Amino acid sequence: MQSWSRVLLFAALNGLVLAIPVQDSPRQRLLDGYELPAKYRKTNIAPPYTPGNKDPLDRAVDAVGDNLDPLPWRNGLGASVLGPWNWERSRQSPDLVRPPSTDHGNMMNMRWSFADSHVRIEEGGWTRQTTVRELGSSVELASVNMRLDKGVIRELHWHKEAEWAYVLDGEVRVTALDYEGGNFIDDLKKGDLWYFPSGVPHSLQGLSPNGTEFLLVFDDGNFSEESTFILTDWLAHTPKSVISKNFNLAPEIFAHIPDSEKYIFQGSQPGSIDQEKPTGKGVKKSKYNFTHRMLDQEPKQTSGGEVRVTDSKNFPISKTVAAAHVTIEPGAIREMHWHPNADEWSFFLKGRARITIFASEGTARTFDYVPGDVGIVPRNMGHFVENIGEEPIEMLEVFRADEFRDFSLFQWMGETPKKMVIDHLFANDRESGEIFWEKVKSAEKDEVTKPNFSSNELRADGL
Repeated sequence: MQSWSRVLLFAALNGLVLAIPVQDSPRQRLLDGYELPAKYRKTNIAPPYTPGNKDPLDRAVDAVGDNLDPLPWRNGLGASVLGPWNWERSRQSPDLVRPPSTDHGNMMNMRWSFADSHVRIEEGGWTRQTTVRELGSSVELASVNMRLDKGVIRELHWHKEAEWAYVLDGEVRVTALDYEGGNFIDDLKKGDLWYFPSGVPHSLQGLSPNGTEFLLVFDDGNFSEESTFILTDWLAHTPKSVISKNFNLAPEIFAHIPDSEKYIFQGSQPGSIDQEKPTGKGVKKSKYNFTHRMLDQEPKQTSGGEVRVTDSKNFPISKTVAAAHVTIEPGAIREMHWHPNADEWSFFLKGRARITIFASEGTARTFDYVPGDVGIVPRNMGHFVENIGEEPIEMLEVFRADEFRDFSLFQWMGETPKKMVIDHLFANDRESGEIFWEKVKSAEKDEVTKPNFSSNELRADGL
């Protein structure tokens, strides 16, 4: 003990700093709600999520990309967090932790991550779903994310609901029988679609070396993957005497058919479509096309990205589901708009986004989305999609409708008489009203728009 005291005395006498653990790192100070000392700051502007940060424009903050810990501080209001806190969750939803000052009122949850959905694991594949049970606001559409390895089959089945699908990766073979007894077979790749109306029996099989993964969307939020009508399940619950009569074969032929559903299972690697297509006497080819090459469509180029729309106009069989594939470049937004004919069901493939939903009666709430998330915007509710990250957003907008429809706020303003617009918005600032009118009077719709100024330029202007 005396020798340790000598060491401490020697260190103190020589001006040395002892390495005693302290909770005084820059990150810990921010988490505790303290300002950063000047030595840690690169600028005089207080960083986001601190008491001194002021932002009257409610700019987006990319907490994931900037590796920030969101805290409930906004324009001098709020406090630090003392209790349990899920930092990873807060980074993915920074606008729930610190909502924009424009948010107000109560709103249902409009975001769900497939990472929170139960995964059903089967031979060579898996499946998980997002329905009204997982996301209460998803009342019009439900979804299943499914993975099939090479040769693995989602067995022959049908649904009460219509099935729309987008191939996320790999290659898949689909088979179906139409209402008139015609058979359909096609091989699909990433970005392709299929649509099977209610009751149409079909199957799916992984083709490429690593199989396939796809997103299924059903035109009823109450859909359940467990309520599918499956071939083996039906036969397992039908007397073999009846099966024998139905197929006009001896009962022993069916002695070893499966005694329960197979659902997802390893199958034989198929040959080409020509090699596999049925050739029996009564076989006929379907006159309907149940598939569509969405990403092969020529996109509409906008100032901040591109848009592809697929609905019954260019994919006639798809009578109950319409969709858009949207790319939003960094710094751009999917313009302020609303959809009059259906709720928007969104799936985020890439990038990070924030969406503020305006629900009338002074109610608005902001949600953040990352890849694998599902978003809901009820019909007629105004909203935008803002890219808050450094990579393009790639997303699907899906609707329970035969046609894609939206109203553009920009276009509406330009199509409205000038005096009407200025009297509404700029009665006390006619000069700004003239500037605004010069901008919108073209009424040219720009679904994904990118401003020609940056947030930093706004800050430099003193806003």
